[in-house]
Amino acid sequence: MKLNCAVSSILANKGRETLWLLLNGEKREVADGSSLAQLIDTLELAPERIAIELNQRVVRRTEWATTELKESDRLEIVHFVGGGGG
Repeated sequence: MKLNCAVSSILANKGRETLWLLLNGEKREVADGSSLAQLIDTLELAPERIAIELNQRVVRRTEWATTELKESDRLEIVHFVGGGGG
């Protein structure tokens, strides 16, 4: 199975086991022991423009670095987009 570049780079640490999670409805493989902050960095997302729900619980930005991902976690990442108007 071919992984996209962002997810492949999180697996670059040789000797680390991997795990599977569900990210916005798609199955993804990441390095075991990765934190939410590491995943966001690897995916090159702007932290100030997203919100994360992990297993149906919103995770505060201050908790991202200490929240370790586990096998079968379900993540929803929502991007905020400016605009609208009047």
